[in-house]
Amino acid sequence: MSKLRLALAVMLVFLLAFSAAAQDEPLKVVSVINGTLGDKSFFDSAQRGMDAIADEYDIEIDTVELGIDPANWEPGLLDVMADTDSYDILIAGTFQMIDFMAANVHNYPDKLFMFYDAPMPYGNMDVCVEGCANVYSMTYAQNQGSFLAGVYAAAITTSMMEGTNDDPIIGAVGGQQIPVIDDFIVGYEQGACLVNPESQSIVQYAGSWNDPARGKEITLAMYEQGADIVFQVAGGTGVGVFEAAQEQGRFAIGVDSDQAVIVAETDPDQAERILTSMLKNVDNSIFRAITLHLEGELPYGSSESLGIPEGGVGLAKNEFYDMATSDDIKAMVEAAEAAVVAGDIEVQTVFTSEDMMAAVGTACADMPTAGMSIDDLMVDDM
Repeated sequence: MSKLRLALAVMLVFLLAFSAAAQDEPLKVVSVINGTLGDKSFFDSAQRGMDAIADEYDIEIDTVELGIDPANWEPGLLDVMADTDSYDILIAGTFQMIDFMAANVHNYPDKLFMFYDAPMPYGNMDVCVEGCANVYSMTYAQNQGSFLAGVYAAAITTSMMEGTNDDPIIGAVGGQQIPVIDDFIVGYEQGACLVNPESQSIVQYAGSWNDPARGKEITLAMYEQGADIVFQVAGGTGVGVFEAAQEQGRFAIGVDSDQAVIVAETDPDQAERILTSMLKNVDNSIFRAITLHLEGELPYGSSESLGIPEGGVGLAKNEFYDMATSDDIKAMVEAAEAAVVAGDIEVQTVFTSEDMMAAVGTACADMPTAGMSIDDLMVDDM
């Protein structure tokens, strides 16, 4: 962090502590989403975080939905930013929005911004004018949470429970082939390899976040190729993954939110096919950030990564998980989680130097955990 940016960040923290104590009117927080609510996943999780801060604190909230057309995202965000009477803090997220925010926050030095799911390019003054000192950003170690999903999927697929076969084949459907989605998948594949070094994964990208029909088509093809559990990392497109699982009597893993619990409200039978979800706890992270802001302790001008130890990611362990999952498989998941927290396992990622960058489709023999087995971890955990 440069001396100028550090000084600005310290000054902001001081001013925030003062303003929090002196403020008579409710804090105004607006969330801008480059999509729509109702995805039963990522943006709905963000909205739960907004609702939670409104319930807990004296805060007025608003959510602006920019829709699914990318052409509307930049002008829509800039319109909200320019309406300075409507907010004290503006929250947005996803890598597609980061440059739009970074290039404009310096125009609003008396406003504060939070960004989730991608780090601000603080050191790039060509983008982050004045170092984005009034922005706090948070990322999620989705590779860690997806590692647990891979452990689970590989254990389930050869468990011989009804709806599975003998083949160690699992699937994953991504919305688009972008770094953050690949980060999910490389963790997923590594977790599967830890359980079974013969594990194979079928990966396909739908090219859309809002096409359930395409998601269903891809998933049905994966089931035909021998997979019997498919991880959806595709937003609204993933609804089709669940439809395929229900139709074929196979299984799925949700993402971002506890999707089985959400789906159960309208379709309990389909929910039974969603054995768990890889939680990216956007809701918890927004609540945490606002709480730290109110306490004058949020590190504006910097980014934090929230992984398993920080509660940023994890697996959903709900009634559907409990009903479908044997004690042995639960123990595998617990052992893998403990190993990541303890630092005994380093989960590969695409967000690292080029020579260390993980790639989708890496063979089990070339994984960082090659030579390790889940059985070893369970012995150590006893």
